[in-house]
Amino acid sequence: MKLVYPVVLYPSGIPGGYTVLCPDMPGLVTEGRNLAEALDMAQDAASGWVLGELEDGHHEPHASNIADIKPDIPDGIVTLISLDMDAYAEKYGKKSVRKNVTIPAWLDAFGQQQGINYSQVLREGLEDRYRSLQNV
Repeated sequence: MKLVYPVVLYPSGIPGGYTVLCPDMPGLVTEGRNLAEALDMAQDAASGWVLGELEDGHHEPHASNIADIKPDIPDGIVTLISLDMDAYAEKYGKKSVRKNVTIPAWLDAFGQQQGINYSQVLREGLEDRYRSLQNV
């Protein structure tokens, strides 16, 4: 899942540095020593914020229209950041949920004989299906 959000960059106390806020993510504040680092930090912080919401069973926040975002001071910069949530979740996602499934008894006997880890097989199958649908 790819997401795009507006952010506002403000000059920080560090010469050349910026503080970044994302209006659609309450409490998200980060900064960088220069513009490039500030944007990288914003992307990482926003991805973590969204992943936390998703892992808690919530939806990702709605992105505001960039035209509606106005900086509080004249030196503020409004721009967009792009989040690759699939890559971020694959690298940093940790929360798992338990699901019960029903399978035929003969298939369970086969799985036990083969020493198959049902959770692993289900996860791999769902991840493959997810990736194939993302490439459509």
